Amino acid sequence: MLEDMKVPWVVLGHSERRAPPFNESNEFVGKKVAHARFHGLSVIVCVGETLEQRESGRALEVIFEQLQAIADEIDDREHSSWGSQVVIAYEPIWAIGTGVVATPEQAQEIHAGIRQWLSGNVSGEGSQATR
Repeated sequence: MLEDMKVPWVVLGHSERRAPPFNESNEFVGKKVAHARFHGLSVIVCVGETLEQRESGRALEVIFEQLQAIADEIDDREHSSWGSQVVIAYEPIWAIGTGVVATPEQAQEIHAGIRQWLSGNVSGEGSQATR
């Protein structure tokens, strides 16, 4: 349907879809990303952590689990699409609707961690293409 409407991009993994009532798991988001890519759609995939996860020092661990579920589903030939057709949007769940925002330092820490994870788990090319 989206293809027929010539919609080139989809947003997947948004925190509102990961939470009740939808409860989309990391694995389900990974399958949706792979399905979208199979059909030629580019994807903006949201990743982020709750306040509890951040305060317990697990922010990057949680985000890496989200990214791994996507990488597990994307065909190896698709790994070069990271950064161009698969764009990662950091969405700190703890900052949504709370009036609290991530500081530039917090966002840069997560961005650096994502690039490092991509380099070690997907490709150096994908890491370099990710902004």
